[in-house]
Amino acid sequence: MKSTIQDKNKLVNSVFSEVHKNYDLMNDIMSFGIHRIWKEKFIDWMNPQKNTKLIDVASGTGDIAKMFYNRTKSTGYITCVEPNIKMLEQGKEKLKKYPTIKWVNASAEKIPVDDDTFDYYSISYGLRNVTDINKALKEALRVLKPGGHFMCLEFSKINNEILNFFYKKYSMTIPYIGKYIVGSKKPYEYLIESIENFYNQDELVELMSKNGFSKIQFRNVSNGISAIHSGWKV
Repeated sequence: MKSTIQDKNKLVNSVFSEVHKNYDLMNDIMSFGIHRIWKEKFIDWMNPQKNTKLIDVASGTGDIAKMFYNRTKSTGYITCVEPNIKMLEQGKEKLKKYPTIKWVNASAEKIPVDDDTFDYYSISYGLRNVTDINKALKEALRVLKPGGHFMCLEFSKINNEILNFFYKKYSMTIPYIGKYIVGSKKPYEYLIESIENFYNQDELVELMSKNGFSKIQFRNVSNGISAIHSGWKV
């Protein structure tokens, strides 16, 4: 794995424990609200059908789960898997009016559900935080039904040199915004480092293929600031 961070699991857990109360606010500030458009594009591509099952891993405060619930006209069954207990409680409180959403405190590498259970697997801005990406992808394949759809939304590599230059300059300011909003720069220093160290679009396609997914595609959003990857269990 590309990450050079020692004891990544402990670090990531401490990062999200620190930011959980202001997580949604910081996402809006850092992306100027554009993350909501990216998530709309993500759910548009997923195109969830009524009475289907979603497992949303590294679910954070439940944005994708809420969108899935609404897109399926309240007929979808959703399991949110979140490794950080404070983030999980934040999401649970935020979506307490959504009765078919179940919350599980677990890692992406070891999900306590049966094989061949879900129609859709989603992970939004969580894959770069897992300790072992290969284990996480194998686990995603395991929990999906045959014919199930894996979808990942993640920061990626920008394919425009000018935009990339300004994006990197802007990224340097994010820890200072984090210190003002959250009271600490450290979580957002980790954020920038984790984006920088993560795989590019084609490398993630290769990893998905290596771990058993088929019919893999990706779409860039905002010139590759983020990318949506799609794969199928056949």
